[in-house]
Amino acid sequence: SFSNSSANCWSCLRPVNMFNSCNVKFYHSKALTSPYPGSHVERCQIPEDKVGWLIEWKDYNPVEYTAMSVLAGPSWADPQIHNKGFSPKFNERDGKVDRRSLNGLYVVENGRPRNPVGRTGLTGRGLLGRWGPNHAADPVVTRWKRDRSGNKIAHPVTGKNILQFVAIKRRDCEEWAIPGGMVDPGEKISSTLKREFEEEALNSLQKSPEEKAELEKQLHKLFSQEHFVVYRGYVDDPRNTDNAWIETEAVNYHDETGETMDNLPLEAGDDAGVVKWVDISEKLELYASHSHFIKLVTEEHGAHWREDPGPECYE
Repeated sequence: SFSNSSANCWSCLRPVNMFNSCNVKFYHSKALTSPYPGSHVERCQIPEDKVGWLIEWKDYNPVEYTAMSVLAGPSWADPQIHNKGFSPKFNERDGKVDRRSLNGLYVVENGRPRNPVGRTGLTGRGLLGRWGPNHAADPVVTRWKRDRSGNKIAHPVTGKNILQFVAIKRRDCEEWAIPGGMVDPGEKISSTLKREFEEEALNSLQKSPEEKAELEKQLHKLFSQEHFVVYRGYVDDPRNTDNAWIETEAVNYHDETGETMDNLPLEAGDDAGVVKWVDISEKLELYASHSHFIKLVTEEHGAHWREDPGPECYE
C-alpha cells in the first residue's frame, strides 16, 4: 500500500507538451518521491536542474529496485531484461503487448527503455509490470447535479451548472480517484475503460452472469455514444522509474440526461473502498494527476470549477 509521503495529493499536473498552453515546463514531482510506494526504498536525490537526460551527470547513481510481486512473474509482468528468451521489441507492438509510447519514440539504452521525461532516482521497474510504458485507462463518467424535480443545479456564486463524476476512494492510499486501471495485453482501450468502470464502480466481478449482462446493456448506451478524449500521454506517478512509467488515456463519457446512470447502482469493487457521485470543483483533492483531467472535463462542459475566476494559468 502507499505510504503517506508518496501519496500526498498534488492538484496541479504540469502539462506535458501537448497541453503546453501555459508554457509550463513538464517535469517530475510525484516520480521523485521517497520512499518508493509499498517499500522502504529511498530514491537517489535529484536536483531539479539534473532531471533531464540531456544534462550530463557523471555521478548519477540511481537505486535499482523491482518489487517482489513483479519478480514473482505474474501474467501481467515482463521477465527481467537479461532473462534468456526475452527479447522485447521496444517502440512497437510486441505480440499482444503494446510497447509504443503515446508521446513518441523513447530511447533504449543498454537494452533498457529510458523514461522520456527524465531521471527518477530509481532504476528497474518498481511496482510496474512492463519495461517502458505501462498503459492505463481512466474513464471519467459525468452527469449534471439535479434537484428532486430533475432540474440542473447551478452554483450560487458562478451561476454555472454543477457537474458530478463517479469517484472511487482507493484502498491503497485512501485518496479519491477516477476508477481506472491497466490495459490488458491485446485489449482495446475502449474495452479497458468500460471494464475498469464496471469492476471498480459497479462491482461487476461479484455479480451473477444475469446481473452482469444487464449492467453491460445499460453501460453500452453510455460508452458507445460520442465521448471526449481528455488526455493521452505520460503520467507523473509515484510508481514511475527510469525504466518503467505509466501512460494513460483519460476519456469522458457524459450522461447528459442522467437517465442511463440513474438505473445503475454504484457499488465499490476490486481496488475501490468506496464509490460515489462527487460534485466537481477546484476544492477536490484527487489522486495523482486526476484533478487536472477533471478540470479539463469541466472546461469542456462549461461547468462550475472555481468561485474566484482569476487567471486560468496559475501555478
